[in-house]
Amino acid sequence: MEPGPAAWIGALRHSHDTLRALAGPLDADQVQQRSYASEWTIAQVLSHLGSQAEIFGLFLDAGLTGGDPPGPEAFHPIWDQWNARSPQAQAADALQADQAVVERFESLDAGQLESLRLAMFGMDLDAARLAGMRLAEHAVHTWDIAVALDPAATVAPDAVALLVDTLGQLAARSGKADGTERRLRIVTSDPDRTLILETGETVTLRPAEGAEGTGSLPEVRMPAEALVRLVYGRLDPAHTPPVKTTDADLDELRKMFPGF
Repeated sequence: MEPGPAAWIGALRHSHDTLRALAGPLDADQVQQRSYASEWTIAQVLSHLGSQAEIFGLFLDAGLTGGDPPGPEAFHPIWDQWNARSPQAQAADALQADQAVVERFESLDAGQLESLRLAMFGMDLDAARLAGMRLAEHAVHTWDIAVALDPAATVAPDAVALLVDTLGQLAARSGKADGTERRLRIVTSDPDRTLILETGETVTLRPAEGAEGTGSLPEVRMPAEALVRLVYGRLDPAHTPPVKTTDADLDELRKMFPGF
C-alpha cells in the first residue's frame, strides 16, 4: 500500500524543521559559502527552495480549484525576484516561504486531500504525489546545505524511507544511458529493498519481485540513503558509505546519474 499524503507531509515538516535548524543560525559569511551543489552557495540553494515554495503554492491553488497548473510565464517573475535579493535576504525569506507552504499542506482537510488533482509534467498528481515532489527536492537540497557544514551529513531517514520507492521514475527520467547493456541487482538496507537496474538505450530501476533470472546478477549492496543520493547525483567517492559490490562498477553508475 502506497503511503498517503499524511506521511509525505509529515516528512516535509521534518525536513523544513531540519533546514531551519541548519540555516537559521548562519551569518552573512556562512550563507555565502559553497554548498554541495558546486554552482550554488548556501544562500542560492535556499533561494531556490524559497522560490519553489512560492511555485508549489501556485500548484496547490490549481490542484484545489481544478485550474490549469502555472507555466513558465508565472515562474520567471518569481525566480527574478528571488535572484535580486541579497544572500542574507534569500536565506531569511526562504525559511519563511518554506514554512508557509508546509503550513498550507498541513492545513488541508480530508476532503481537500482527497479531491486535490493536478495534471502536470505528464502526470496526474494527487495530494501525496504533489507533497512527494516537494519533499524530494527539499530533502535533497537540505542535504546539499547540511553536508557543506558537516561532511558526515545524510539525507533524513523518514524522507529516504519514502523516496526510495520513487527512484524508478527519476531513474527513467534523468538517468543517462550510454548504450551499454547492463543488468544488476541493488540491495539496500534501512529500509530493505531489492531492485533491478537495467541499462542500454534507456535506464530502468524497478523492484526485483517478479523479475526473472536475477540469481547470478552483478550486485551492489548499500544503504537506501546512499541509493537515493546516487540516483540524485550526489554519491561522489568522498561522500560514499561502505558499499559492497560483486562484479559491478560504482563509478559507472555515478556517471549514469549526474544529478541536477
